[in-house]
Amino acid sequence: MFERLTRSLIAVVFGAVLAVSLLSVSSFSALAQSTGAITGTVTDAQGLVIPKAAIAVRNQATGEERTTSTDSAGLYLVPSLLVGKYRVEAKSSGMQTLVVNDLDVSAGTTTRQDFKLTVSATTQTIEITAAAPIIDTTTTTVGDVINQQTVQQIPLNGRHFVDLALLVPGTVTPPANGFLTAPLRGQGSFAFNSAGARESSINYLVNGINLSDPNQNQVTFQPTINTIEEISIDNQTFDAQYGRNSGSTVIIATRQGTNQVHGELYEFLRNYFFDARNFSNPTYISSSAGLVPNPQSPFIRNQFGGDVGMPFVKNKFFGFFTYEELRQRQSVPLSATTLTAAQRSQIMATSDPAVQGLLSLIPQPNSGTNQFVGSAVAPVNIYQGTTDETWVINSANRFNFYYAIQRDQRNEPPSTDGNSFPGGGDMRNGHREILTLNETWVPSANWVNEARLGFNRILITFFADQQIPSSQFGINNGGVGTIPQVTVSGAFTFGGISGFPQGRGDNVEVLSDTVSWVHGNHSIRFGGEFRPQNSDNFSATPGTFTFASIAAFTADQATSFSSNTGNRSNRSYADALGAYFTDAWKITPTFTATLGLRYDWYGTPYEAENRFVNFNLATDELVRVGTAGGPSDLYNQSALNFQPRIGLAWDPFKNGKTVLRSAYAIMTDQATLGLGTGNAGNPPFALPVSFSPSSTTPFVTLENAFTLAGGTI
Repeated sequence: MFERLTRSLIAVVFGAVLAVSLLSVSSFSALAQSTGAITGTVTDAQGLVIPKAAIAVRNQATGEERTTSTDSAGLYLVPSLLVGKYRVEAKSSGMQTLVVNDLDVSAGTTTRQDFKLTVSATTQTIEITAAAPIIDTTTTTVGDVINQQTVQQIPLNGRHFVDLALLVPGTVTPPANGFLTAPLRGQGSFAFNSAGARESSINYLVNGINLSDPNQNQVTFQPTINTIEEISIDNQTFDAQYGRNSGSTVIIATRQGTNQVHGELYEFLRNYFFDARNFSNPTYISSSAGLVPNPQSPFIRNQFGGDVGMPFVKNKFFGFFTYEELRQRQSVPLSATTLTAAQRSQIMATSDPAVQGLLSLIPQPNSGTNQFVGSAVAPVNIYQGTTDETWVINSANRFNFYYAIQRDQRNEPPSTDGNSFPGGGDMRNGHREILTLNETWVPSANWVNEARLGFNRILITFFADQQIPSSQFGINNGGVGTIPQVTVSGAFTFGGISGFPQGRGDNVEVLSDTVSWVHGNHSIRFGGEFRPQNSDNFSATPGTFTFASIAAFTADQATSFSSNTGNRSNRSYADALGAYFTDAWKITPTFTATLGLRYDWYGTPYEAENRFVNFNLATDELVRVGTAGGPSDLYNQSALNFQPRIGLAWDPFKNGKTVLRSAYAIMTDQATLGLGTGNAGNPPFALPVSFSPSSTTPFVTLENAFTLAGGTI
């Protein structure tokens, strides 16, 4: 209890410090999350540096302008810039003014733009168009930026932003049966594999706010492509400002309004009229009458919506809004062995009432003597809206608000849950949100503060289509309500779904602050982050029966039974604190050393009512976590998460075409809340029972299974 109170006190104090910093000064970031920076050197015609040259940077879409000057080494750095195209002007007394237009600034990157000024007796200005740099010579990060043109215009089946990660070197196509990478029907994949890391080690950030699910660490949901301006994926050796995960960091910068009114309406259509048949959906099927035509399973997908961006006040206040719907209608082919007419007659003549009652859930054969061929409808509906407002308060302050909400409804066919026949699927409903608030304050030319506040939330529920009470058939599966999932080995599986119903509501709040200080040839950043998170879970199961054969099913002789009754709900909580310091030291104009240190404290998950129960190997007993006689924590966790980051980047030929990088980093992963969910399924809060055959009891029946398995209610 004392340790928990201490943790809470630390969290409150740290949160208060960050809250104060939001109102005053606080944390550092030369190129912070979801923003970029411009750097370069100003020299004369002989290559000598020009100190105190005036630099003006102007966002060409919004008119926002920042000014600075070069230091004694002729270097300048303008951090914390919104993603977009910029006009950069360099001028010095007695020299020609040089202007570069259309300079791209990307999320999480530093764009280099050098100037060479010549002596001029007049106030002559030369304007040129920026050329995209071949490679980034200023950072040690290995990754890539997927720019706005690619995000918006690439043909992308399903329009899921996570699929764009496959464009980045080091990312591989995941296996079809991946843990988090397996695509969901109509919703795409929620993770990817990159740089040899696990898919559960990726950190997703939208405008600097975490978008990762705390229960499994997949992306909470996929914002529509139309709300994304740019995606930056850092595969490895990123600097100390990024923590929480050791894998790739995905930085998403959202689209914002500009001084121009622009919008679009769209619809993307897929239709089985244009598609080839699925392998499991043959043109003909065999029957007692021979080969008969088999209709193609329908598939219709309509994805439509629109967006609009506009200025409310020119150069001051902008908005960008999107809405998108997905309506997918898919008929999934089913093919399975079923009972013959003779077997059905035998069941009605000799089996007990429980088996006879289950016959109503087993379809008649329609192909040959014992085959069922059909389909199950799997509709998906998704509704998503976003709003993004930016307010340029003055030349020193900018505020951004972004909010996205999604509701989704998905029906999975029986094959997803291991069942064979229509009526054996499930319904999955979701409610997902993310909110980001960003305030950028520039108190002077070499100080920038970025404060961020936001959350992401998800509520999902899974319910089996089959909701018939087990009591209606006389099945004794522990009184959990619906009928169990029944497997007849070598033939078919039908009934309920093991593990359903279930659901969870996850919340992650984020309060962070980053300060950038440009001091000579040092770009210093420091900051901190506080992330409270929780997950509310519920689950139940109707149990499972396994029969060795159709004959065993007819005789009601099950060789396996499992069930878990009781209350397995839990409310898990865990806080996290992070702080870092990093210095990008430009030793020469072509050689940069990045030195940093990060510390993360990950709170051990705890349950609101101490419903986590561990198994003590030493005493061979179950013990409740957080109670007298039990362990104080769910598991032991290190508090020594110090993470040094060292990186070197060198442009040996000084032409921006070759860069040598070397880096070293220690990185850590925050454990997911899902690690403890199963511990709430142990006695005394739940009663897991199972039956295995023995010489004295070789089988159980549908009517006595729970009793013989040792269960009592």
